[in-house]
Amino acid sequence: MTIALIAHDAKKELMVQFCIAYCGILSRHNLVSTGTTGKSISEATGLQITRFLAGSQGGAQQIAQRISCDEIDLLLLFRDPLNPKPTEPDEQVLLRLCDVHNIPVATNIATAEVLVHGLERGDLDWREIVKIS
Repeated sequence: MTIALIAHDAKKELMVQFCIAYCGILSRHNLVSTGTTGKSISEATGLQITRFLAGSQGGAQQIAQRISCDEIDLLLLFRDPLNPKPTEPDEQVLLRLCDVHNIPVATNIATAEVLVHGLERGDLDWREIVKIS
């Protein structure tokens, strides 16, 4: 599976700690990220991450494009809900595209943990389920 990782500045350390905690699971998947988030995660964990531009420079749009082309299977987007960002319209596009393409998305650590545990158990093979239906 291809997992996209994005974190607001105030949530980057939380994303890094999340990736440290679940490094064993994440290492078995293809990881992509916005630039700064990916750099922080990679430096802390040694995980191989394909990095796009920083979110404010179009990285979120690059990930959105890949979602629309069915190249992303899971999105972890750690948002800072208390401080509005100029990139919020990009995030709304990401969330809308995830809804359109049935991509599981987590916007906080609690939901991300549920998804990663489901990923580890094999519960997120929904594309195979859809093919069978």
